[in-house]
Amino acid sequence: MQEADLSRELSERVAEAARRGTPLRLVGGGTKAWYGRPVAAEPLALAGHRGVVDYQPSELVVRLRGGTRLVELEALLAAEGQWLACDPPRFGAETTVAGALAAGLAGPGRPYLGGLRDAVLGVTLINGRGEVVRLGGAVMKNVAGFDGFRPMVGALGSLGVILEVCLKVAPRPASRRALALALPREALAERAEAWWRAGLPLAGAAHDGERLRLCLAGSESAVDEAVATLGGDEEDPAYWSALRDQRLPFFRDPGAPLWRLLLPPGACPALPGEGLVEWGGRQWWWRGEAPAEAVFAEVARLGGQASRWRGGDPRAPVFAPLAPPLLALQRRLKAAFDPEGLFNPGIHYPEL
Repeated sequence: MQEADLSRELSERVAEAARRGTPLRLVGGGTKAWYGRPVAAEPLALAGHRGVVDYQPSELVVRLRGGTRLVELEALLAAEGQWLACDPPRFGAETTVAGALAAGLAGPGRPYLGGLRDAVLGVTLINGRGEVVRLGGAVMKNVAGFDGFRPMVGALGSLGVILEVCLKVAPRPASRRALALALPREALAERAEAWWRAGLPLAGAAHDGERLRLCLAGSESAVDEAVATLGGDEEDPAYWSALRDQRLPFFRDPGAPLWRLLLPPGACPALPGEGLVEWGGRQWWWRGEAPAEAVFAEVARLGGQASRWRGGDPRAPVFAPLAPPLLALQRRLKAAFDPEGLFNPGIHYPEL
């Protein structure tokens, strides 16, 4: 089927679902089907809408269909000596660009490289009326749509069907090396901040409970100088790909629930369990048996946010309750893009 025909078919299916009042569960590569609350709705398959629409290496811009595999995009850019300049997780070869955008997740390089949200220049989507809408543009100074595509990042497909994405890319760093230092977890936030302010080419700073680990990326001379300055033990940079894609043993433990905690640098939750910390101390992966209410309360006390990542009681909330003003804002946003409430209803909260 021609891509234009597939786009039209998807638009018609959404319009028909709106007429019938039939909710839709958006299905891409299926690599993050466990994330969020369960959605009971008619599936709408999107992975077939794939392929590069336009790529101009000299312009540092690529436009592609939402079902394009993330690994395919990265291979295309690597052949031209370029990359996304961010590291969204790949939970399998079938992870799609639209799925990565909808999840809004970022790998260990987020504080130093930026996230996928920062790379997006525009999106084309199908709204809840079945209309094709283009938000943003293909150049970095284009303000068409007034950044209306930003809410798509992290919306988990609850606002629309992402047909196309326009992304900015960057030259790939010439050198990438990894270090492990014998420092306690309490040193991570302060040391990482100091090294970053000193101009070291950090691309990741994490602590696995035993050692402080660093990823360095930049020019050969800058990375060599940083390695000489920092000392420690040099190790295989593959550790950072495994952390990005959650292939480390820590993530494979099928036992206690795994939580994602976003905290101020240096904060440490008073919760039973074990943690792996990245983002220079800002993002924690915490595994423990504490009730959801206790986790939400402790993280809120510290000024952070928590979400249940995997495991635990499927009836328990995934995301922390919203304050009434934020819930009202989310409802208005949902109504603007998806007035019939078609897309992934309840994936964040039952009332959305």
